[in-house]
Amino acid sequence: MVDKKLALELIKKYRDAWVNQDPNAILKIFTKDAIYHERVLEKPFKGHREIKKYWKNKVVGEQKNIKFKLLSIYIEKDTIIAEWEVNFYDKKREVNIHMKEVAILEIRKDKIKSLREYWSSEKY
Repeated sequence: MVDKKLALELIKKYRDAWVNQDPNAILKIFTKDAIYHERVLEKPFKGHREIKKYWKNKVVGEQKNIKFKLLSIYIEKDTIIAEWEVNFYDKKREVNIHMKEVAILEIRKDKIKSLREYWSSEKY
């Protein structure tokens, strides 16, 4: 059972890894066999190797000046549902991006075993 303290700690570590563009830090909050669904209708990233590769390519390779704000968080047994807002500069497309996202995180012990992202973004 996940409590609010653990949920907020995991979201903070996720945020810090994203803002600091640190693929090694993100792996510390995922189980070794974790599933990361960045786009739920596409193939997920499985395990530390694939998650790290995605973060290196996408977060480090394509984003900068990341600003993250947690909007809400809900907890049901071993599942966290978090809503956040993010602004960043997309280096690949050379535009500023505003994104709102809902993430569903399934937790095993104190780590994320599954993350599914549902988001929408716009240029600004």
